[in-house]
Amino acid sequence: MPKAEVTRTGGVGGPMKFVAQVVLDASTILSIFLCQNDPGLCDEWDPVSGGNRALLFRRGDLVPALVPDGDETQLAEVCGIEVKPVDADGYDEARGKWSVEAGRPEAEILGMVGGTPAWLQNHETPVCRVCATVMEFAVQLEEGRDHSINFGSGCGYAFVCRACEQGRFLFQC
Repeated sequence: MPKAEVTRTGGVGGPMKFVAQVVLDASTILSIFLCQNDPGLCDEWDPVSGGNRALLFRRGDLVPALVPDGDETQLAEVCGIEVKPVDADGYDEARGKWSVEAGRPEAEILGMVGGTPAWLQNHETPVCRVCATVMEFAVQLEEGRDHSINFGSGCGYAFVCRACEQGRFLFQC
């Protein structure tokens, strides 16, 4: 089987860093990648610059990847997270409620799936490059307490157009 990499479309080139894989529903998976070859120089915060990728996959089309021979993997660790529904009127309220209910610090929250984005700056919901409609918000991601994902101390936001099977990713700090 040939080796496949997600690469940047211009600039520094090279493989992108895998950020997250999110199950959106029973049939759709979103995979997010960032250029980290020369952090800060690829406009990886911009949804259309080529410095990031948000790819939609049909769940039935995916197969497990083979482990590469030798020491080729660049993943320091792989982990799963738990999604906990919280009844709240926004991301900040949900974070506070979860922290109290779980007895754990808000710094352990890695984001949210669905709902409404809690923008750090201005509203930046992208439009689909295929059909030109406003994209659906999919997930907001935090850097995590170890800052293993570099969003410039900010948050990442992923959007999808299910009809066109397109994804977009951006971050704000």
